[in-house]
Amino acid sequence: MNDNEPNLHGIGMTSARTRERLVNRLRESGIKSPRILDLMRMTPRHYFIDEALAHQAYDDTALPIGHGQTISQPWVVARMTELLIEKGVPEKILEIGTGCGYQTSILAALGTQVYSVERIRPLLDQARKRLSALGYARVQLKHADGGFGWSAEAPFQGILAACGRPDIPEDLLNQLADGGRLVMPIGEREQQQLTVVDRVGDDFEVTRLDAVRFVPFQRGIMK
Repeated sequence: MNDNEPNLHGIGMTSARTRERLVNRLRESGIKSPRILDLMRMTPRHYFIDEALAHQAYDDTALPIGHGQTISQPWVVARMTELLIEKGVPEKILEIGTGCGYQTSILAALGTQVYSVERIRPLLDQARKRLSALGYARVQLKHADGGFGWSAEAPFQGILAACGRPDIPEDLLNQLADGGRLVMPIGEREQQQLTVVDRVGDDFEVTRLDAVRFVPFQRGIMK
């Protein structure tokens, strides 16, 4: 490995043994899909955070990535992805909140087409470099206000939002394909619930699940 190549396998606290401990914790916490557990094992989470925090990369906790944002807790990433593909892997997925690119890489590893929107330019630029280095050529990234989704590429069979708000933006519901599923945290910051919305024709079936805590959904863009 030269200085320009990412260390994807890890050593010490980012080693395969450490990753396996995380997978065991996820399994004990209710993650059932073997495919999702394999992705959580294989994806180099340490590559998506600051080197100073690498020793915590495979702890089941959220970590700061700058600009007031976090890389989501592994259980949350696994749970949201498991819910999104419960009825099959969507052909096209819209992700709201690229962040550091970790959740994006999990979605891309499913072999689907991923469209990801991020409002903070420096985070998007970093994520683009990381995803490119990992070989995820089918990921499309956009610097934009996620509340508007990505109408030019709609409809999407899956939509995943990594930020919480009291309600679901109508633009996102309109971009969900018939038979598609949206997964996002809904509620005030201290009382969010992981929520699944299934579209059946013009109707939207809402199911509220686990209590979670995400950074708030913010509008506008930052350069």
